[in-house]
Amino acid sequence: MALKKQQGVVLIVALVFLVALTAVAAALMQNTSVDIKMSGASQLKVVATQEAISSLDEVIFNQVTQTDGVNDFAYPLGVFPLNPAVSADNTTAQISVANSNNLVVDCPHSQSASSAQVLKCNVLRVQINRLYGRNNNSAVQINSGVAQEVLP
Repeated sequence: MALKKQQGVVLIVALVFLVALTAVAAALMQNTSVDIKMSGASQLKVVATQEAISSLDEVIFNQVTQTDGVNDFAYPLGVFPLNPAVSADNTTAQISVANSNNLVVDCPHSQSASSAQVLKCNVLRVQINRLYGRNNNSAVQINSGVAQEVLP
């Protein structure tokens, strides 16, 4: 008689363990899906950064190697800012003057033969903005400086 009274207790204990294991499994699955989303977002940022760096290289190459043989970085400062086209989607580029007060300045020092305070330079900022992510809500910005010798 005592054995029949205890048969229902085993069922209840098994159901309690099943509910606990289901809760743990659900929590682990939620953590995994969040981790997958985070790694996807990280991958998108890395790709966007690499595309922005490639666009920076493209802008500098296109400005220096014009088909007419003119280096656009050597233009007078009044011509800037320029907004050159880039081939990457959702990417914009701008070349602006980095010199204080828009003045032509002495060229930065180099390790080659000294020409300090002899040559003058346009110091320009090349800025690339790349939108990425769902609905292009995130952005990567790459900045580079270019010192271009100009005739005094």
